[in-house]
Amino acid sequence: MPALTREQIAFFHQNGYIAIGKLLEDDHIEILRREYDREFEAARKNNRFRNLAISNTDDLAAKNNAPAQMLQIMQMCERNMHYRQLIYHAPILDIAESLIGPNIQLYHDQALFKPAHNGDAVFWHQDNGYWQCTPANLVSCWLTLDDADAANGAMHVIPGSHLRPLAHERSSQTDALFDIGDQIDTSTAKIIYLPAGGAMFHHCQTLHHTSPNHTPRQRRAFAIHFMIPGTKREQYMPVSFSCPMLRMHI
Repeated sequence: MPALTREQIAFFHQNGYIAIGKLLEDDHIEILRREYDREFEAARKNNRFRNLAISNTDDLAAKNNAPAQMLQIMQMCERNMHYRQLIYHAPILDIAESLIGPNIQLYHDQALFKPAHNGDAVFWHQDNGYWQCTPANLVSCWLTLDDADAANGAMHVIPGSHLRPLAHERSSQTDALFDIGDQIDTSTAKIIYLPAGGAMFHHCQTLHHTSPNHTPRQRRAFAIHFMIPGTKREQYMPVSFSCPMLRMHI
């Protein structure tokens, strides 16, 4: 039996996203928070992170001391066993299977951290504007380890925007991010409020962004990006075989 109802699946295909609500148990959330904080503390010391709020640099002091902070660790699953286990978490894969089918491969994962007070924005974009994958049917699970609302960096999406790919341009603020906010009508945007341990799934062409976090509350999020085997990128070169198969039905 699929994890989602036919109505939920139809909603996803029409709108390009589906909010699931709380998907993780409290004790699991606490473990993931502890490990998340530990990994970011280590990353800030050994220069194994990016600050997306500023242009790409290897200068550790510049990244750590920038007045705006939008911190990213790629492939958390290769650093931490708890996050390795999370990408195989059955309730998450069950939902992904409802949306893209029974054979599921990891494209990549990423931890996206907005600290309290100076957490910065991720601008409007489609994920496949960065990835350039084909077929363009990848699906992302966006998990939050803290309550996420409009003030501290909840996800904003534009329903139905997955139906048309757009050309992307680098932000004038930071070359680490695209920003196509001036190309699109955001009047129909929806804010996805999630509790700690909550999740939403979105299509790789769904327009989305997260606003700055100027609250005294941090916002810790983790994204898992799923694809089907045979997905290609960069002038139709196959995606790397280092991306593990997460589920396969033969």
